[in-house]
Amino acid sequence: MNAPVIGRKLQSVENGMFDHPEFRGHEQVVFGHDRASGLFTIIAVHDTRLGPALGGCRMWAYASSAEALTDALRLSRGMTYKNALAGLDLGGGKAVIIGDARSAKTPELLAAFGAQVDRLGGTYITAEDVGISAPDMEIVATRTDHVRGTRATGLGDPSPYTALGVFCGIRAALRHRFGSDSLEGRRVCVKGLGHVGMDLAGQLHRAGARLVLADIHKPTLEDAAARFGAEVVAADAAHAADVDVFAPCALGAGLNDETIPQIRAGIVAGAANNQLAEERHDEALRERGILYAPDYAINAGGVISIALATPGGDDALVRSKVEAIDETLTRIFERAERLSLPTQQVADTLAEERLAAA
Repeated sequence: MNAPVIGRKLQSVENGMFDHPEFRGHEQVVFGHDRASGLFTIIAVHDTRLGPALGGCRMWAYASSAEALTDALRLSRGMTYKNALAGLDLGGGKAVIIGDARSAKTPELLAAFGAQVDRLGGTYITAEDVGISAPDMEIVATRTDHVRGTRATGLGDPSPYTALGVFCGIRAALRHRFGSDSLEGRRVCVKGLGHVGMDLAGQLHRAGARLVLADIHKPTLEDAAARFGAEVVAADAAHAADVDVFAPCALGAGLNDETIPQIRAGIVAGAANNQLAEERHDEALRERGILYAPDYAINAGGVISIALATPGGDDALVRSKVEAIDETLTRIFERAERLSLPTQQVADTLAEERLAAA
């Protein structure tokens, strides 16, 4: 995909912004390009009622600019709800960079992205996400102060805290479903062994879970399987594994019309963002009797760490707040059961109540 073609596509989707199915009252959507580095980025600011919009930057080889825009709009809205539900005084935003992170990412491109963030004057605060690492954020920070997750702004890489929050959330789901949060002997399928998924797999293994693992990168999968004594399944079949818990930790939209009827787990609880392909799929999960941990509630550990960390400080406050994800999910599960509502709808309501109060 060459630069002139991308440029024309970006212009066409920008012109139709307000008709986009994922546009939900976004305050600002910025299309950025840097000729010298080849940067093409979209920064979406969804809501700043609680504070500046905080959300990571994702670099991905999107099939089209329209696909990138859809991801930015959905992810930024999810960050609004995630930050609200986590009790943070921050709004929601997200950035995407169009390109293959393995081959197209350069220091010049990252610096150019930092300059794009800086032009927003603090309305949007960036951090790492899929395809963008903590060292990458150090480069971004050379061009803007509106960045978190660096050594200068706190605890660095947020992925261990995301993994901790998901681990706590899985235990909350087990307790609600089975009356005990013990993982001893429980079968858990982790799909996606990036930084978060691998860390989560390690925590689950140490807690006594029997793991089933899936990842598109074969060497990573084989290494993890050997380390944890785990079974291996194909990535496109992970959702149908015969397990107690399915933990999607890769990309979103994996819970859809095709996969939901095939799920054998009683619990879906993982780190991936935007797991539901469409909002109606939360009801589809409920109708099948599957307990779903809303993604932005269970995976908030990373954003909590970059929001609350202080330079040179310890992580006691952060860990305490992340471990409280257990309590948040318990509240969601109990209200959903009492009102016979899908858990995502209940989580949305709780987040919207806080936004309305602001």
